[in-house]
Amino acid sequence: MKQVYGVIGHPIGHSLSPIMHNVAFKEREIDATYLAFEVKENQLKQAIDGVRGLGVSGLNVTIPHKVNVMQYLDEIDPLAERIGAVNTIVHKENKLIGYNTDGEGYLQALLPILPKSLDNMRVLVLGAGGAAKGVAMAMTVHGVKEMCITNRTMEKADTLAHECSAITKVSTLPIALAQARLTEFDLIVNTTSIGMTPNVDQMPLSLEMIARGVVVSDLIYTPAKTRWLQDAEARGAIIQNGLGMFINQGALAFEKWTNQEAPRDIMRKKVVEKLGGLT
Repeated sequence: MKQVYGVIGHPIGHSLSPIMHNVAFKEREIDATYLAFEVKENQLKQAIDGVRGLGVSGLNVTIPHKVNVMQYLDEIDPLAERIGAVNTIVHKENKLIGYNTDGEGYLQALLPILPKSLDNMRVLVLGAGGAAKGVAMAMTVHGVKEMCITNRTMEKADTLAHECSAITKVSTLPIALAQARLTEFDLIVNTTSIGMTPNVDQMPLSLEMIARGVVVSDLIYTPAKTRWLQDAEARGAIIQNGLGMFINQGALAFEKWTNQEAPRDIMRKKVVEKLGGLT
């Protein structure tokens, strides 16, 4: 019987996960299909019940469900528990087990492009949702020198900072103050959905005060180069979109589902092809 996997989120029409995972299943000769499921916030419990009832083998979880989905699972991996967010669900032996591959996937993409080691960098994280938790905790565990978190809701930023502060120096700033102090940071990471298709004209904050040579990283990969990254590049920044993280987190999820090595090159090639060759 063909196995079914998928991704849940809202909105979900932009997701390239189906083409990436379906080509991976084909490459590894696994009889499976991967679908995108539009699930609104008030439908989350029913969706997870459906995973159980229909025997769906595994899911990816994206905005806005990475935190709330945890309450409906049977087990949470210790790293995901620590992060406080799940992006991957494995359905095994009638149990739904939650994992988080975002942080590790992000670091695998980020570290090779940094001009200096992370333990010598001051980082500004924009956002405090599920993706931010994965990225912030991963950098914290990896030994980032200092981290500052800004978010429209400062209570969420303070909570995330507290969760990370046991390991490294973490502070919070309102967006206006963070923007005024941009020159203090070596790496600026947007973990929000601001600027994602179809809202491509939006930017999470202005980069007028940015220093040349800073690394500006956006977790968004549709469009491949957001308006925010275009502005950063024009100001002399080293830029990175979310494609590398997307491929890596997906590959790590694939490996948890199948116990097979993910064909990352094939997965990347297919996604880049869909994006029109833009990486």
